[in-house]
Amino acid sequence: MIIVVLQARASSSRLPGKVLKPILGKPMLHHQIERIQRARMPARLVLATSRNPDDDAVANIGHNAGIDVYRGSLEDVLDRFYHAAEPFAPSHVVRLTGDCPLADPSIIDAVTRFAVEGDYDYASNTIRPTFPDGLDVEVATFQALQAAWKEATTKSDREHVMPFLHRQPDRFKLGNYENTQDLSALRWTVDEPADFTFVESIYEALYPANPAFDSAAVLSHLGKNPGLASLNSEFVRNEGFKSE
Repeated sequence: MIIVVLQARASSSRLPGKVLKPILGKPMLHHQIERIQRARMPARLVLATSRNPDDDAVANIGHNAGIDVYRGSLEDVLDRFYHAAEPFAPSHVVRLTGDCPLADPSIIDAVTRFAVEGDYDYASNTIRPTFPDGLDVEVATFQALQAAWKEATTKSDREHVMPFLHRQPDRFKLGNYENTQDLSALRWTVDEPADFTFVESIYEALYPANPAFDSAAVLSHLGKNPGLASLNSEFVRNEGFKSE
C-alpha cells in the first residue's frame, strides 16, 4: 500500500493560522485535501497534526473531509509523521506539507510512480528543483522512513523528516524527478501574506469554472496575467526549510 501523509499545523511564525485561512469560503487546507484526493497512486491520505489545542481546528478539517487523522508531537515532526504512517504498514509513504494548496494530483502520481518503478529508497522532485515551489512531492519506502525515525538525532532532521535520507546517497538509493522545463523560480507555496494573496487570486480566477484545475491551467493564467507572479517573487525557495 502507498499512502500520503499530509503534515499541517495552525502555528506558523510568518503567517499564523495559514492552513485555516478561507479561500472562497473554505479553509485553505480543505482545498489541498480535495486536490490530493484526486491522486490515483496513493491508496490512503492521512492528516498528521499536533496534539496542541491550537490544532483542534486542523484535525476537524481532516475529520470533516472523511480522512484519517493522527495527532502527535508538535516539535518532533519525524515522530509524528512516522506514527501517522505506521498503522497502515505501507510500502511507500508520500510526504506533503499543508502550505501547498495548488498541489497537483498528476504530479503526486508521477513522482510516486517514479519512486516505485525506480526502486528508490527516497525520491522527490526537490533534490534538484524544476517544479514551482509548492508542488513538492517526497516519497520514501517505509523501511527507509523507519531507519530515519530510529536513527535521526539532530533537531533539523526531526523537524524536517526527510533530510536524514537524502543526505546519505551512499546508503540510500535516491532519485530526482524532473520537469520538462525548469519552473523552479515560480513560487506557489504559502509562507507569507503575499503568498496567500497570490494563491487566493488563482483560486478566484480558476476554481469556480473548474475545481479540479491543474498546473497547466495555472501556468496559462499566469501567462495572461504576468503581474501575478511578481506578488511573491521576492521570497527565497524553502526559506528555513518547510516543515509543514
